[in-house]
Amino acid sequence: MRTTILAAGICSLTLTGTVRAQDESPQATDVIELKTISVTANRTPTQKNKVGSKVEQITQAEIGAKSRPVLSDYLNLLPGVSVARNGGLGGTTGLFVRGLGSGYVKTLYNGIDISDPTGTQVLTHYQYLLTGGISNVDVLKGSQSTLYGSSAIAGLVNISTLGQPDSGIHHTVEAEGGSFGTVRGRYGFTAANEGSGFAGNISGLHTDGISARADGRERDGLDSLNIDLTAEHRINEAFSVFGSVLHLNSKAEFDGNGPDDPDSYERARMTGGRFGLNFDLMDGRLKNTVSAQGFKSDRESVWDGSPSLFIGTRQKIDYQGSFEATERVLLQYGLDHEKQEADDAGGGSPLGKFDLTGAWAQAVLEPVNDLVLTAGLRHDEHSEFGGHTTYRGTASYLFAITGTRLHSSYGTGFLAPSLYQLYAPSSVGNPNLQPETSRSFDIGVEQQLLGGALTADVTYFHIRVDDKIDWINDFSYPWGGYYDQTPGTTRSKGVEASFTYAATGWLDLGGSYTYTDSRKADGTRNVRIPRHAVVLSAEARPTEKWTIGADVKFVADVVDGGAKLDDYVLLNAKVAYQLTESTQIYLRGENLLNENYQTVKDYGTPGIAAFAGIKAKF
Repeated sequence: MRTTILAAGICSLTLTGTVRAQDESPQATDVIELKTISVTANRTPTQKNKVGSKVEQITQAEIGAKSRPVLSDYLNLLPGVSVARNGGLGGTTGLFVRGLGSGYVKTLYNGIDISDPTGTQVLTHYQYLLTGGISNVDVLKGSQSTLYGSSAIAGLVNISTLGQPDSGIHHTVEAEGGSFGTVRGRYGFTAANEGSGFAGNISGLHTDGISARADGRERDGLDSLNIDLTAEHRINEAFSVFGSVLHLNSKAEFDGNGPDDPDSYERARMTGGRFGLNFDLMDGRLKNTVSAQGFKSDRESVWDGSPSLFIGTRQKIDYQGSFEATERVLLQYGLDHEKQEADDAGGGSPLGKFDLTGAWAQAVLEPVNDLVLTAGLRHDEHSEFGGHTTYRGTASYLFAITGTRLHSSYGTGFLAPSLYQLYAPSSVGNPNLQPETSRSFDIGVEQQLLGGALTADVTYFHIRVDDKIDWINDFSYPWGGYYDQTPGTTRSKGVEASFTYAATGWLDLGGSYTYTDSRKADGTRNVRIPRHAVVLSAEARPTEKWTIGADVKFVADVVDGGAKLDDYVLLNAKVAYQLTESTQIYLRGENLLNENYQTVKDYGTPGIAAFAGIKAKF
């Protein structure tokens, strides 16, 4: 059995292996399914059924089963998560977690913070993230600034690509083509032995697309290239090194000046890297990780033929330590320092920079069997607004006899103002801004039935955001307004219910329902967030070589631009045939009911579409 867990909380795993009793013959083995592990939830490997916070996971198997091209397609199927996109592939993509938008969600890719420092908000460009090579995704919900600092108000998306590479050298080749002039491909490479693991991927996508505007006829396409490399190497029992690199290069067309605008597009080049060292002392009871990372975003936005440049950088150093005081007490602590800078943003002149330094500590306690508690505290110092303190606590208790688990979390968060909000020219920026702050709470019950084949969960959540930074309309200013703190509290509350059911050895079922009530301080609803969302999925393996899968999402009661958008049902399906042990061919369809719908008012969405592909491993 090979087990790979990257340092400093950058992956999630499902571990499997074999255990053989000493008196058994080599042919007699018992396969034991080990528990799903989340590193993200507590920044230390923790069985998911002992985590107090709510964590959703997307596995490599799920990505392979659906073969969708972009990560946001998978996030959109999770309870409590929704996506709104301005048009087809490549359109600006907003990610909403528990009713709060992309600016409130931190995203890590193999430990690299890939949010763009140059925007009006610091957020991640999900429209450019392809799925090729992704092995695991954790979505950690609730305010998580105690562990992850600024921006993690609604939660954290944690993406990893190394996973558990099989021993030896392996290659993966994928190709697909279909509707809207779409072609994509991927080459993946993994290598592993007892002490080392390496994974690399090159993924590309081209589509002629659809018109971004619903009333347009001219197509707005996307060309996207993703390259990622990640590796770790154990030098000896005490020391190991790790590193990762990510490069995104994309060009996305959009309708910036009317419905038929062939001259508007965005070209984005984003590059990041992270490298570090793990060293364990006291027979592994004292663990330490030191890392450094950098990220650069270089975007050119051409609006009706007029270009604007946006260049931003981030450098960060990080230390994380833990001490296993007893088998039931784990003490964690860390320090990090980050610098953001925008050298040139829109106006053609340096925008500004800031430094952010944080220190945190957390205790993970198991006072009695099946009860796990965490308590954490963090303090950050910002070069502009000064200090801010956050805290977090979670609890998980399993009634082993009935398979019932109670889980709950309470946490606070903060969102530092962006460089644009602080320093935008013409008095638009406001260097006196304070951070947005949050308090979040959730409580739920998870129940296992039928010997663990059926797992159901119901969770209530409530998030409030204060000191919200917003645009203030004031036409006495050159640009018609400025950024400032707005009074009142933004609130988002709701219920997430989900289930997974291994109905038979050849049929798996799943589903979720999410109710979200997200409102501004004045009581009006936040836009583009479904009040009701239902997802159902099924995967059947009727014979050894055939796999049939489908998912359907029903969305109701969305408002945007002062209007209620139409409800809709999206049905996607895939049929795959295993040609050989290493080669699969498939046919998949999207929007099979040919729904005419919008997730952003006045922006189009693709109609019925079909794609054929092949995947080979050797």
